[in-house]
Amino acid sequence: MLRSLYVDFNSYFASVEQQAEPALRGKPVCVAPVVAETTCCIAASYEAKAFGVRTGTPIHEARKLCKGIRIVQARPAMYVDYHHKLVAAVESCTHVEAVYSIDEMHCELTGSQRVRVNAETLAHKIKHIIYNTVGTELRCSIGIAPNLFLAKTASNMRKPDGLTVIELNDLPDCLYPLALRDINGVGRQMEKRLNQAGIHTLRDLWAADKTRLTRAWGSIEGERMHAKLRGEWQLPAPSARASIGHSHVLAPAMRSDHAAHSVLHKLLQKTAVRLRSHELLAGAMQVKVKYLRYPSWSEKISFDPSSDTLTLTDVLDRLWQKKPAVRDDPLAVGVTLTRLVEAAHHTPSLFDTGIARSKLNATVDKLNARFGKNAVYFGAAHDALQSAPMRIAFSHIPNLDTESDE
Repeated sequence: MLRSLYVDFNSYFASVEQQAEPALRGKPVCVAPVVAETTCCIAASYEAKAFGVRTGTPIHEARKLCKGIRIVQARPAMYVDYHHKLVAAVESCTHVEAVYSIDEMHCELTGSQRVRVNAETLAHKIKHIIYNTVGTELRCSIGIAPNLFLAKTASNMRKPDGLTVIELNDLPDCLYPLALRDINGVGRQMEKRLNQAGIHTLRDLWAADKTRLTRAWGSIEGERMHAKLRGEWQLPAPSARASIGHSHVLAPAMRSDHAAHSVLHKLLQKTAVRLRSHELLAGAMQVKVKYLRYPSWSEKISFDPSSDTLTLTDVLDRLWQKKPAVRDDPLAVGVTLTRLVEAAHHTPSLFDTGIARSKLNATVDKLNARFGKNAVYFGAAHDALQSAPMRIAFSHIPNLDTESDE
């Protein structure tokens, strides 16, 4: 029985750029965080992929691989706007059960939709609605299967603009041509662990029993994988937010210790706003600096849980003081808050000064929401006001009300 329909938009950032700028259509396009030779491609159009340009390809290498490639700076707010249009388009055809990233969403099939011919008709309808109401360049690959895991797998089997259906009687033969890394949940480290357990192919993975997979995964996830491969319906495993953070590739003019420090403060202030919007506190912070030639530096520190910007700023400065002097230009910086706890369930320390400043934080957040980001900010970020615009992580869709710099 077919129960899941998974929509995966192809080369999403690059496709949105081609939709917004007709001159880019049919041309090889690389989307970069900043237009600089030392940064990397974060998305490539299919025309660029034909020349070997991929996510992570350095810009200078992309130019060598593809003469005349168009390098465009990422516009995250536009990608979020198109995302909401696409969700609305799919929702007009069938209910969107869950959004898993800015370019992926899941629909649970019900009633007569579970019949193959009807499920395929629905998939074609979704593609047609997107083409006619959102844009001709926004192509998607759709997978249909008995469960979410196999539907996502199917969506990756034919790109771009594909439609793949996996039924129970197609298993396991339809999976055998795939590599282990093609399976959602098998990354580089997991692949090594599977190889150590004697599992090298999808045929090996299918043949392994629950006990063997549980040992390989080191958790019940191995047993869940055994069931998912066989099309069994499972509720998504519960997950809790483990971290909140921001990173930024520095523009050439900002590649100095002073500027990098200022950018980190801006990133931290943005992170603190997100932390408070989720009604969370953080008890640990990690700061990372990536250099052009020198090995990256990172440092982590724990503290009493807080969401107070000034408290977090003090922590950042303490970490920064630990950074060794390096004769190299910083290329990228990042700050991540971890050890997250719900503010409502936390008993504060008697020495927690952040409580007294909660009204200050709320007022700053309210003023920025009303008058635009950077209307009010803490001074350490002053030199970076034009840096570190909103970015989109794989599984995080920014809230334009709290994260946009507009």
